[in-house]
Amino acid sequence: MTKRNDIDPLRNLSGDIWNVAVDEYQGGFLKRRDLLKYAALLGLTGFAASQGLGGARAAAAAGGTVRVGLGQPTKAIDPASVTDPASIGVISQVGEYLILDDPKGGLQPKLALSWEANETASRWTFKLRPGVKFHDGRAVTAKDVVASFERLVDPASGSSALSAYKGILSKGGAKLVDDETVAFDLDGPNSNFPFYVSSDVYNAVILPADYAGDFEKNFNGTGPFKLESFRPKQRASFVRNPDYWAEKALPDRVEIKFFDDEQAQVLALQAGQIDVIPSTTRLELAIEGNPNFKLLSVQASSHEEVHLRTDQAPFTDKRVRRALALTLDREAVVKGLLKGRAVVGNDTPFAPIFPSADPSVPQRKQDIAEAKRLLGEAGVPNGFEVTLTTERAYDIPDYAVLIQNFAKKAGIDIKLNVLPQDAYYGSAKFGSSPWLDSNLGITDFGHRGTPDIFLNATLKSSGAWNAAHFNNPAYDALLLDYSKARDLQAQRLAAGKIQTLLLDETPLIIGYFSQYNRIVSSKVEGVRFTAISHLLLDRVSFVQA
Repeated sequence: MTKRNDIDPLRNLSGDIWNVAVDEYQGGFLKRRDLLKYAALLGLTGFAASQGLGGARAAAAAGGTVRVGLGQPTKAIDPASVTDPASIGVISQVGEYLILDDPKGGLQPKLALSWEANETASRWTFKLRPGVKFHDGRAVTAKDVVASFERLVDPASGSSALSAYKGILSKGGAKLVDDETVAFDLDGPNSNFPFYVSSDVYNAVILPADYAGDFEKNFNGTGPFKLESFRPKQRASFVRNPDYWAEKALPDRVEIKFFDDEQAQVLALQAGQIDVIPSTTRLELAIEGNPNFKLLSVQASSHEEVHLRTDQAPFTDKRVRRALALTLDREAVVKGLLKGRAVVGNDTPFAPIFPSADPSVPQRKQDIAEAKRLLGEAGVPNGFEVTLTTERAYDIPDYAVLIQNFAKKAGIDIKLNVLPQDAYYGSAKFGSSPWLDSNLGITDFGHRGTPDIFLNATLKSSGAWNAAHFNNPAYDALLLDYSKARDLQAQRLAAGKIQTLLLDETPLIIGYFSQYNRIVSSKVEGVRFTAISHLLLDRVSFVQA
C-alpha cells in the first residue's frame, strides 16, 4: 500500500497533471482509491493494477450453471440501440468495451491496453489489446473499433448513444492509426473522455466492422461467454468461451429467464429456480432476514431527477423553483423510502462519489419557512397548483407521493400523473414526450462514472435530455471550463461554481443518489455488476453444501 509520506516515487510516473493529483493525495484531499482511479483515467493502468485496483480474487472451483432472472427486454437486443436493464444484462455475457468502469476499481483496461491524451485533451489515442477474437473467430482490429464508434455517432443509425456523444464526438472523429491503434478527435477538449468509451456508455460494445444490426442472430462479441440458444421474450443461454483472451470463465453456462413482473422473479428465487435477480425496495423486504439470500450493493450516481420547466409558469421564477426544493426532507426520504441505501443529494449531478465534486458547497435542507417566504416574494403567497408527470417504475411513484406531501406544507398543491414507462418517454424527443415536455416531472437516471453526461445532456442549453428547458449562458460557459480542466483541482474549482449556480437557479431537484443492488442466492459467490445493469458472471462459483 502506498503511504502518503512515501510519495516521491509516484512523481516519476507521469507529468504535471498527475503530480497535481499526487499533491492532493499527500494533502489528504484525495482518497487512495480515488488516486488509483485517476491513474487509470490518465492511462497509468500498470500502476493502478500494481496497487491492487479491483481487489484480489480467491481461487474458486470451475463448473456449474448460473441461473439469472431479468425483466423483459423492451425490443430486439442490439447493443447500439438498447436502453433497458434486461438487454444490458444479456449483452454483458458476450460483449465488451474498450474499458470497464469497475464500481470498486474505476477504469479497467479491456479491449484497450492503454490510452493517453494530447496536451489539450482534444485528441485521445488508444492502444488495442492484441490477439482478441470475436466469437466467429475473426481477429479484432482498429477497423472494428472505428466502425463501432462511427455507428454510434451517426445520426442516421438509430443509436441510443447519440445523446451521450452530442458535443463530445461527431461522425468522422474516430480514426484508424494502425491495426492496433485508434485515435479520437473530439468536438472540444474533454479530460474525462475515457469514460465515454467505457461501459459507462452501455451502447459502446465493440462489434465487427461489418455488423448489420442482426445481433440476436448470433450474439457475436468478444466476451467470456458465447451464445448457446435464444428465445425472444422467454430465455437465453450462454456457454464458456474457450477462446477468450483473458482468464476463462468459471461457470460452464449462464441461463437467463425473462420475467413479466418482479414478483415472479422473487418467487423463482425463493423456490431455488434462480440464483440472481435485480433488486427493488419491495423485493428486498421479501428476503429480509432470510439467510438463504444476500443483498449485494455498489454505491452509484444513480438518481431520480425532478425537472422544473424554467420556461413555463409557475417555474419561470427561480424563487418558486427554490421554494419547492426547500420543502423536501432529503434525510427522511433516504432513511424511509430507500431504507438508508442512498446518500443525500444537493440538486446537482455531482454525486459524492465523484472526486471532482466540491464538498464545501452548502447542503440544501428542508426549510418550510424559507419556502413560504420565497413564494410570497414571488407573488404566490398561498401557493399554486401544478401537475407532476412521471413513470411507473422502481420507487418513483412512492417518491412522487412524498414530494406531494412535503410540498403541501408550503401550500403547493401537486396533482400526480403516473404513466407507464413507454408512455412517459414517448418518442424521447421534444414535442412528443411527456418526459421532455411536462411542466414538472421525475425521471430515473442510471449510474455514470463521471458527471459529464448528466451535465451536458440534462442541463446544457442544447442538451438532448434537458427536460427543464434550462437555457443559461453562464452555466454553458462554466461547463466548458469544467470540460477543459486538466487536473482535479481545476475540475473541482469549476464544479464548485456549477454547483453554486445550480443551487441558485434550481432547474432540477436531485434529492438522493441511490445504491445499486442485486439479490443473490447464498449458494453463489463472485457475482459482480455495475450500477448501469451490467451483470458480470465469469468469476461466479458455487458454495459446496
